[in-house]
Amino acid sequence: MNEKKFREDLVELVSGGSAHVTFEEAIRGINPEIRNFRPKANFHSIYEELEHMRIAQEDIYRYAIEEGWVSPAWPAEYWPGEKDDISDEQWNSTIDRFRKDKEGVIRLIRDENIDLTCEIPHAKRHTYLREILLIADHNSYHLGKIIDIRKSLGDWDN
Repeated sequence: MNEKKFREDLVELVSGGSAHVTFEEAIRGINPEIRNFRPKANFHSIYEELEHMRIAQEDIYRYAIEEGWVSPAWPAEYWPGEKDDISDEQWNSTIDRFRKDKEGVIRLIRDENIDLTCEIPHAKRHTYLREILLIADHNSYHLGKIIDIRKSLGDWDN
């Protein structure tokens, strides 16, 4: 196996852009007036989807790298509470924190001192590779939901 190419492919998967839009494309130009609007009953807002992605990515990443990490309570702490308004500060904080953890995942992938197929020492039933793939899969799913919400609200022109 070509380990260098394998790691490059994983970075590409986590970064997006091959078979789906990137995180940056999905959030670019979102009208601030709709970012916390629920398009219909039982749907989440763009902000709720985004904050859920951030929380889940942080949890999976920290689980992989930090012994003793305590995950949020499922499902209550994986979704933000309903809010009437989302400030620019909250919105930007969510985006910045998401980007920071994604960069950490990419550093993990590129760390040649870590065998991604080995079990995580403090989480013996899971591998680093499993956690990386879980992050990529989960983010891809919710980015698709963000695009669908934007389309339903007439805020997607790509």
